[in-house]
Amino acid sequence: MKKTILSEKGKKLLNLYTIMIKNGYKRTDGINVKNVYNDFELKKYALTLKPVFSKFSIKEILDYGSGGSNWDDTNFDPKNKRSAKNFFKLSNVFYYEPTRKVNQLRKVDCVVCFDVLEHIFIGDLKNVINHIYAHAKKLVILQIACYDSAAILPNEENAHVTVRNPYWWKGFIDSLVINYPKISTLLICSVAYKKPKAFNIWSSKQWFESKSFKINF
Repeated sequence: MKKTILSEKGKKLLNLYTIMIKNGYKRTDGINVKNVYNDFELKKYALTLKPVFSKFSIKEILDYGSGGSNWDDTNFDPKNKRSAKNFFKLSNVFYYEPTRKVNQLRKVDCVVCFDVLEHIFIGDLKNVINHIYAHAKKLVILQIACYDSAAILPNEENAHVTVRNPYWWKGFIDSLVINYPKISTLLICSVAYKKPKAFNIWSSKQWFESKSFKINF
């Protein structure tokens, strides 16, 4: 990440994740894992996201904190031998993964950020989330785990360093999206593995266009 995005403490944490990518990590049950952060987390939400991408006419994606995700792999939809890029009818996909020194940052229709923010030091969340929105034209999709990880950092801490409940995340993000009225947000919070809670898509522009002062979740 850019020097202005992470604090010194955040940079140290990023280095721990980089070590995990290289050397693997230990789980809470004592098992050692070598193939690290290569799952395509977005795949579990494919059928949910397809109509969303269509509604917002999404053609270009930035995968923020992409890990080992591969949008060109036809195993995304093995039955029809389609990649995620083809499944969602995208023209371009770009990647940003600082632990692997991948930086294709640019402004695109939609930024997706899956299983990332719970790994960020809380003191850096504001800067990181603003960094995400700064690269979106229409839509930001955030998926956040709200439970402890099975993975252990090299310093023996849990790899999910910022665990909060879904409404905490909604409130935190609400306080930031006020600065991005033209960008809509889809927030998915997983309260346990494969137990997602999705909030209705919203934008701060809708708040000001509403006839009511009270804005519900």
